[in-house]
Amino acid sequence: MTALIHPTAFIDTGVTLGENVCVGPFAVIESGASIGANSQIGAHAVVHGQVKMGTGNVLHPHAVLGGLPQDLGFQKQTESWLEIGDNNAFREGFTAHRATVAGSATRIGSGCYFMNNSHVAHDCSVGDKTIFANNVAIGGFVEVGNNVFMGGAVVVHQFCRIGAYAIVQGTTGINMDVIPFMLIGGRPAKHYRLNIVGLRRAGIVGDNYKVLSAAFRLLKNKKSLEELQSTEELQYLKNWLAVDSKRGLHGFIDVSS
Repeated sequence: MTALIHPTAFIDTGVTLGENVCVGPFAVIESGASIGANSQIGAHAVVHGQVKMGTGNVLHPHAVLGGLPQDLGFQKQTESWLEIGDNNAFREGFTAHRATVAGSATRIGSGCYFMNNSHVAHDCSVGDKTIFANNVAIGGFVEVGNNVFMGGAVVVHQFCRIGAYAIVQGTTGINMDVIPFMLIGGRPAKHYRLNIVGLRRAGIVGDNYKVLSAAFRLLKNKKSLEELQSTEELQYLKNWLAVDSKRGLHGFIDVSS
């Protein structure tokens, strides 16, 4: 089956549509865009020409992908992209912008769910199976790991990092980095404890969970993690902490000393 396109939709020349793509009324897809098989483009949605999208994505009405970065110094002729994986859902009013750096891309992984009016800014990287609740907005160059949950109306300052399996409480303002596997919230934001429910759902239980719990206590007391049994999760945490932070870390944990 070829693409199913509503007669009122505008599909520019130079668009690549995979098999079984469905395009709704008054949707706009600009030249250069690439949309993978089995994707759905809702009514009045816009896909700009700098978008490369995988298979099975669902773009709900009035969502916009690949728009110009909200950067006053950006030159429109700069060649950059928005790259999207597979099987993501983008609800009504979602927006994501292409990168500001020539030859680079804003990236969204696979299996993510972006609720109404959430936003991914230029040059961001969002991992797989991540959820943005309503009105979440992340600034430029933010990195979000896999399996992160962002509660409603969370706002993230540019250049922050949100580690994998973290959960951010709704309405929290994030202006520093969020450690993987943690629950963070409050005003000002603070790491409270491990993301117990999220880790259980991900199958991080038993000894693997106990190692992360021990790591949390050691970090809280500003001690080394080297004494702990090596696990995949602990190695990820070590690697994440080893990267120089542009913003520092939220809350009581300070691994710089």
